[in-house]
Amino acid sequence: MSSEPISGHHLVLLSLLCLVCHSSSQSDQLQPLLKFKSALSNSNSQVFKTWNGETPICNFTGIVCGSDDSVKEINLSQQQLVGTLPFDSICSLQSLEKISLGTNLLYGNISNHLSNCTHLQYLDLGQNFFSGEVPDLSPLTQLKFLNLNLSGFSGKFPWKSLENLTGLAFLSLGDNPFDKSPFPLEVLKLQKLYSLYLSNCSIEGKIPEEIGNLTLLESFELSDNYLVGEIPVGITKLTKLQMLELYNNELSGILPGGFRNLVNLSWFDVSNNSLEGDLSELRSLTKMESLQLFENSFHGTIPEEFGEFKFLTQFSIYDNKFTGELPARIGSWANFQYIDVSENFLTGSIPPDMCKMGKMEKFLMLENNFTGGLPENYAGCSSLLRLRVSNNSLSGRVPDGIWSLPNLRMIDLALNQFEGQVPPNIGEAKSLAQLLLGNNQFSGELPEEITKVTSLVEIELLSNQFSGKIPSRIGELKKLSNLHLQDNIFSGAIPESLGSCTSLDEINLAGNSLSDQIPASLGSLPSLNSLNLSTNKLSGEIPASLSSLKLSLIDLSNNMLIGRVPQPLILMAYSDSFAGNPGLCADGRKDLRPCSPVSHKSGQLKVAVYCFIAGAVVLLLSLSGFLIVKLRQNDDKSPMNRGFSWDVKQFHVLKISEDEVIRSLKQENIIGKGGSGNVYKVVLRCGEQLAVKHMWKSEPDSGSWRSSRSSAAILPKGKSQWREYEAEVAALSSLRHMNVVKLYCSITSEDSNLLVYEYMPNGSLWDRLHTYQKIEMDWNVRYDIAVGAARGLEYLHHACDRPVIHRDVKSSNILLDEEMKPKISDFGLAKIVQTGKAMDSSHVIAGTYEDAMALVDCSITKDAQEEAVEVLSIAVHCTMKVPALRPSMRMVVKMLEEIEPKSLAEIVIDKKGENGNSYGKS
Repeated sequence: MSSEPISGHHLVLLSLLCLVCHSSSQSDQLQPLLKFKSALSNSNSQVFKTWNGETPICNFTGIVCGSDDSVKEINLSQQQLVGTLPFDSICSLQSLEKISLGTNLLYGNISNHLSNCTHLQYLDLGQNFFSGEVPDLSPLTQLKFLNLNLSGFSGKFPWKSLENLTGLAFLSLGDNPFDKSPFPLEVLKLQKLYSLYLSNCSIEGKIPEEIGNLTLLESFELSDNYLVGEIPVGITKLTKLQMLELYNNELSGILPGGFRNLVNLSWFDVSNNSLEGDLSELRSLTKMESLQLFENSFHGTIPEEFGEFKFLTQFSIYDNKFTGELPARIGSWANFQYIDVSENFLTGSIPPDMCKMGKMEKFLMLENNFTGGLPENYAGCSSLLRLRVSNNSLSGRVPDGIWSLPNLRMIDLALNQFEGQVPPNIGEAKSLAQLLLGNNQFSGELPEEITKVTSLVEIELLSNQFSGKIPSRIGELKKLSNLHLQDNIFSGAIPESLGSCTSLDEINLAGNSLSDQIPASLGSLPSLNSLNLSTNKLSGEIPASLSSLKLSLIDLSNNMLIGRVPQPLILMAYSDSFAGNPGLCADGRKDLRPCSPVSHKSGQLKVAVYCFIAGAVVLLLSLSGFLIVKLRQNDDKSPMNRGFSWDVKQFHVLKISEDEVIRSLKQENIIGKGGSGNVYKVVLRCGEQLAVKHMWKSEPDSGSWRSSRSSAAILPKGKSQWREYEAEVAALSSLRHMNVVKLYCSITSEDSNLLVYEYMPNGSLWDRLHTYQKIEMDWNVRYDIAVGAARGLEYLHHACDRPVIHRDVKSSNILLDEEMKPKISDFGLAKIVQTGKAMDSSHVIAGTYEDAMALVDCSITKDAQEEAVEVLSIAVHCTMKVPALRPSMRMVVKMLEEIEPKSLAEIVIDKKGENGNSYGKS
C-alpha cells in the first residue's frame, strides 16, 4: 500500500465522489416518496407542500432521516390522508424503521410487499378503512410496535406469523371483524409485551392459564369478545398490570385467589359478564382509579377499605346483588367523578363527601334500600350533571341548593318519601332537562319560576300532593316533551298557554281537580301523541280543534263535558275514553247516548234514501259491461282491466272511493318503482292527495299491464310479494305516530293488492340528497330528519303493544312531508316481535373513529360540523359488528337529543347508559 500523502486534487475528487454518491442516494429515495405522494393525491394538500424535487428529502413534512440522510421514519398520522398505500415503493426505502399512518382515511388491500420492510420496528396503520386480510407478518422480525386497531381488516388473522415477532412490546389488533378464533397461543410467546389490546376481534373460548407468562404486561384488554369460563389464576402473576379490561364477555365464576397480588392495578373493568362472589380480593388494591363491575352477579358487602382508596374517581357496580352499606368515606379523597350503585340491595345512608373536591358529575344510586335524606353537602356540588336516587326509602326535605345547581340536567327523586315544596330558586337551574319527582309526598304549589327553566324537556310530578294552579306561563317551555302531573290536587283551569309548548308529545293531567273548559289551543300541538285529562272537573264542549291531532291515546273520561264528541276523536278513542260524562253524545257509539233521537219520519226518509241508492247500484251494474270495455279501450294500462271485485279495509278515516283510486293508477301517475311494485300519486276530486302502491298477488300473465313496464324484473314472484303485502298491512294498520307513514286503507282483489298511504310531497330522503331532485339542506333540517326518523323507530321498537322491526331502514324509505318532516315507510320486510321479548340494550359502545371531521359534508357550516361528527359517531355505534353492543333506539333518540343544536333541548340518557365504559372509550 502506498504511503504517499493524499494530495489536494485527490481530496477534491473524493469530495466530488461523495457528492455524486449522496445525490444518487437522494434520487433513489425521492422516487418512492413521490409515488407515495401520488397515491394519496386527494389528501390534505398542505401535508405534501414540501414534497417536491427542490426541497431536500429530509425536510419533507413527516420525514425523519438518519445521520447518513437515509429515510428512517414516515410520520403522517392524523393528516386526513386519502387513498391506497403503495407498499412496494415504501418498502424499497432500505433504512425505513418507522411507518406511522394511523387515524387517516386510507383504504384498500395491503399486498405482501409489506414483507420487504425487513428493518421496520414501528408500524401504525390503526383507525383507517383498509379491507381484506392482514398479510403475512413473519418477515417483520425487527418489529417492536404494531398497531392495527380499528383499521378495517377482516377475515382470518395470520396469528402464526406472530411467532417470528419475538421483539414485540406493543400489540394492538382490536376492533376489527376478524374471523372467530380461540385465544391465539402465539401471543403467549411474545414475552416482551407491555401492552396487549385484543378487544372486539372475535376471540372465543377460555383465557389460557399461560397468560401469566407475559409478566411485563402493564395493559391487557380483551373486552367485547366471546370469552367463557373463569378468569384464570395465571392472570394473578401479572403484577405490573395497571389496566385490565375484560368487559362484555361471558366470563363466569369468582375473582381468582391471588388477585390481590395485582397491587399496581388502577383501571379494572369486568362489567357485563356473569361473574359472582364477593370483592374481598380487591380490598388491598389501593391504586384503583376506575372500578367497573356493573351487570354481573357479585354479592356481599362493599369492602370498608374502598372508603380509603385515595385515587378512586369512577365507581360503577350497578345491576349486581350487593348488600349492606357503602363506606362512609368513599369518593372523598381524589377528584371523584361519578358513582353508580343502582339496582342492588344496598342499605344505610348516602355517603356525604363524594363531591368534596367539587368534581363529581354523576350521582346514581337508584333502586336500592337507602334511607335517611340527601346530605346537605351536595347543595353546593355545582359540577353535578345528574342526580338519580329514585326507588329507595329516602325521606325528608331536599336541600334547597340542589334545585338550583347550574349544570344539573336531571333530578330524579321518584319513588321515595321526600316531602316539602319545590322552591322558587328552581328557576336558576338553567340546564335542567328532566324533573322526575313522582310518587313522593311533595306538596304546595308549583312555583311560577319553573317556567324560566326553558331547557326542560320532561316534568313528571305524578302521585304527590301538589296543589294550586298549574303555572300560567308554562307555555314558555318550548322544549317540553312530556308533562305528567296526574294524581295530585291541582285546581283551576288548564293554562291556555300550554298550547304554545309545541314540542309536547304526552300530556297527563288525570286525577286532579282541574276545572273550566279544555283549552282549544291544545289542538295546535303538532307532536302530541297522548292526551289524558280524565277524572277532573272539566266542563263545556270538547274543542273541535282537537280533531286535528294525531293521537294514539285520548282519555277525557270522568269529567263534566257536554255536547257532541267530534267524529275524528271517536275513531282515535278507546271504548271508555269518554265514559263518565253524561252530557256527551255521539251517533253510532254504544257507550255514549245518540245526539239526536230517531223519529218515525226520519226512519221513513232513511228507507227512501236507501231505496234510491239501491236503484242506482242496479243501474250501475247493468252498465258495468259497457264501462269495463270502455275502460280497457281508454286505459289499457290500468289494473282495473283485470275485472275483479275489490275489498276495502280502512285503518284511518278518509272518505275515498276505491273506484276513484283504481281509475287513477295510470302510467303518467307513477311516482316511484321498487322491488315491491309501482307507486302512484292519486289526487281525489275532494283535493286529497294520496300515494298508492300496487302489488300483484301472483305473477301476472302476459298482457298490457306487464308489457307496459320498462322492466318486468322489478316485480318479484307472487309469493314474495304477498308476504311483503301481509307484512306491510300487519305492521302499519295499527301504528299511530307522526314519524311513521300513515296507511289509510288496503284495497284487494283476486289477484292485486293496493295500499293507500298519505302522500309525501318531498319524496324520499335519498331523492333529496342524491338524485336530480336534490336540494340544499342546512344542518338543522338534516338534524331534524335524523331525530324524527329515530323517534319513529323508537316508537316501533318500544311503544307498540307488539314491537315492530322494520329491517329495511335506508334513506329511500324515509319520506319527507311538505315541511321536510320525516316518516318511515315501506314495511314490506317488517317483522312483529312477540310480546315479552327484550327490545332494549343498555350497553355503551366502546371505540369509534376519533377523526371523523373529514367525512362531514363540506356544505355543512363550520359551526355545525362538530354536531355532525357527534351524530356520525352515534351512527357508527349503531352499526357495531356485535349486535349486543349497539344502542337501543330509545338510547339513540336520547343521545341525538343530547347533542342539542340550537333548536332542541338536551335529554339525558337512561340510567344504564350513563357510565358504562365511557371513560376514554368513545
